[in-house]
Amino acid sequence: MHKKRLLDGWQHYTGGLGGVWEVWRADKLNNHYNVPWHQVQLPHSYNGLDVMDPDSTYYQGEGWYRTRLSLQNPYPEGRTLLHFEGAGQKTDVYVYTEKIASHLGGYDEFTVDITEAAAGNQLERYEGQVPLAICCNNSRDLETIPSDANDFHAYGGVYRYLNLVYVPAVSIEDMHIAAKCYGLAEGGEKGSLDVQLSLYAPQFANVNIAIDIVVKAPDQNIAASVHWEGKQWEGMKSIAQIELDEIMRWSTEQPRLYEVEVRLASQYGETARTVRTGFRTFEFVKKGPFLLNGERLLLQGTHRHEDFAGVGPAMTEVMITEEMRVIKEMGVNFIRLGHYQQSRIVLELCDELGILVWEEIPWSRGGLGGEGYRQQCIDMLRAMITQHRNHPSVILWGLGNENDWECDFDYFDQEDIRRFMKRLHDLSHEIDPTRKTAIRRCDFCKDIVDVYSPSIWAGWYRGIYTDYENSCKQAADEVDSFFHAEWGADNVARRHVEEPYTGFQMIDSGGGSTDERDGDYLLTGGEPRVSRDGDWSETYFCDMIDWYLSAQQRMDWMTGAAQWAFKDFATPVRPDSPIPYLNMKGVVERDLTKKEAYYVFQSYWSKRLMARIYGHSMPVRYGQEGQARTVKVYSNAAAVELFCNGVSLGKRNRNSENFPAAGLRWEVKFQPGENVLKAVAERDGEIVSDELSFEYQTESWGKPVQLQLEIERVSADRHVVYVKAYDEHGVFCPDAANFIRFSAAGDGKLIDNLGTVGGSRLVQLASGRASIAVEPGGAPGAYIPVEHFFTAGGPALTAREQNTRKQHLTTIVSAACEGMETAFVTIKEQL
Repeated sequence: MHKKRLLDGWQHYTGGLGGVWEVWRADKLNNHYNVPWHQVQLPHSYNGLDVMDPDSTYYQGEGWYRTRLSLQNPYPEGRTLLHFEGAGQKTDVYVYTEKIASHLGGYDEFTVDITEAAAGNQLERYEGQVPLAICCNNSRDLETIPSDANDFHAYGGVYRYLNLVYVPAVSIEDMHIAAKCYGLAEGGEKGSLDVQLSLYAPQFANVNIAIDIVVKAPDQNIAASVHWEGKQWEGMKSIAQIELDEIMRWSTEQPRLYEVEVRLASQYGETARTVRTGFRTFEFVKKGPFLLNGERLLLQGTHRHEDFAGVGPAMTEVMITEEMRVIKEMGVNFIRLGHYQQSRIVLELCDELGILVWEEIPWSRGGLGGEGYRQQCIDMLRAMITQHRNHPSVILWGLGNENDWECDFDYFDQEDIRRFMKRLHDLSHEIDPTRKTAIRRCDFCKDIVDVYSPSIWAGWYRGIYTDYENSCKQAADEVDSFFHAEWGADNVARRHVEEPYTGFQMIDSGGGSTDERDGDYLLTGGEPRVSRDGDWSETYFCDMIDWYLSAQQRMDWMTGAAQWAFKDFATPVRPDSPIPYLNMKGVVERDLTKKEAYYVFQSYWSKRLMARIYGHSMPVRYGQEGQARTVKVYSNAAAVELFCNGVSLGKRNRNSENFPAAGLRWEVKFQPGENVLKAVAERDGEIVSDELSFEYQTESWGKPVQLQLEIERVSADRHVVYVKAYDEHGVFCPDAANFIRFSAAGDGKLIDNLGTVGGSRLVQLASGRASIAVEPGGAPGAYIPVEHFFTAGGPALTAREQNTRKQHLTTIVSAACEGMETAFVTIKEQL
């Protein structure tokens, strides 16, 4: 098999066409046609930026891609395939004007054979190249999943890798390795590998085949080899049962992987495929904890959406790898991939890093549609399991999420949903009897699946965070296997307060019932709740996390929990967030910038010694002169010593039962003006330290009435404009949270629609501040931007060439706020 990613040479058009002929018409007819294509690189989503546009909803509809392939299949009579790792949400594939395939579903992989079509569409004007067109479509459709009522976007585009694959006429279509542990025996623990294959040979039958299998242990030594000869077969077939002695188990601490390479040879050529697998056992003890390889493991989890600043779901392998590394370094050993099958790269990294996985299909909210809707659920479940069952990291197949949420149909039949859920549950066990099934938040189906997570949002959508332990215990008593998926709080990066709003005085304790109910996520109406009435600060979020993690350690019966979600992510249902259309519950921003919460998790979960003084993104603290202010240090060290302005304030011993900060807190009287804090942490002779400086403001302030702007040059082609709010006396207002709208005129442009606090043109102030990046020469020039477009005119190109000779760049940036005068600043750049 020869495989390469098709990254470059693509053109894209966002919009609908009258037909596929419009893709190629201008290649034949030298005339004026209004389809302005532009260059893109795959992976790509045409919603990479518009999902975070505060002034409009994101585009849903067709998006077209085109390229010309130079095919050089090395196999005589070989097959030429296109392997899509994911494209959304409906995909049509054309060779020239011939439709070759259609696929429904934005998250599972699919393969298209273009062999005959490529041979039959050889046109002289393309000089041997094969014209390929792809139409993606993410239009709203109530009879497909996911529902548009979800708290995430149904992105459009070829947003995962697309591969060109050459295989011989007889090749391996699918490969499944079933790994099984036999327990301890004389000479070490034994295991077996059942090697199962299906073939792809659309033109031939009864071909003689030779297969060689080589198994490599985690240390890369050859553990076994098998040779097999026989005739071509149909369907999935077990080729070899390989017994292994002294196996090495896969675990979250030591994720040891075996490699199984299969080489298939026939008269049409040789091909090979390698699959990694691992030996491990797991168990959800009835009414008890989770066991991995026979030992209790508290599942310390988070969630991941396929979403990133500036590109949406179109993350490169480098981006995904960095994200998963940051997740693992937080101390995570479990992740729920919400709410759809994710990139194969994510699963491979979970195998390598030692992260257990709950992966699910996107039957989330909306109800239950007709036969086509149900068939899509079945098809996507089958695809997810068969495509990802080789990964030892996977332990749970998710069948749905929030299926009690009625909205997409004028009927809602709980018994019908129960019957269909049971059908999915049985199908999952039929395809893969080695894993468990799970759902979250659908109480009337909780008795159907193997593992159930209720909705518990103590301290955010319902109750207060001290309700957490009772809420978990009450919910766990109602099912055999309880897991807590989704908890946390929205928090604006860089927003800090001296005294966070907890709701303790205003909100009744949930008494164990702290579920999210329909409408609780809204910022108006309903009962008092922190999500509506709170400050959305990092300060509150850190305290909540601290309480939850301490409680989870105490609950020795608990399987585990997963915080929602690791990263801030775009959503169509939150236009009134402090950054419109952003769910802000992440412990990192949408570009992986860490919030303070990241270090709270590390202080409980990370094995590596760490220490973090709270407030690195809090340049101003405030209070009266001589007033004691709390300093918190999050660390996994046994003891920490704190210094303020060079003077030791003593050591504190860590005790996770001593809330907050596990006892690592000090009441400190800061001097007005500049202060420097340093924390020194020690464990078993190893020492780490952390340091930060800030201004302590003792002046009191009133209502913010004016804005001031500052400029900082951060690179050759990037400036950052900062805005701060002041009262009528010119005193800084460190608690101001007004909305700010940035604008730019002139030669530069704002770097916005990123869904980050420094990359959004409409954003609430965080602790009295906001910022935006500016590219000085980024604005469109005084020329027609469309290229490769037939027109009857001629002066546009000359004007464009003249524009590039500009010697000075001027950009005026403004910051507007309701009730205040708009502030302006000018950026001048000499080339």
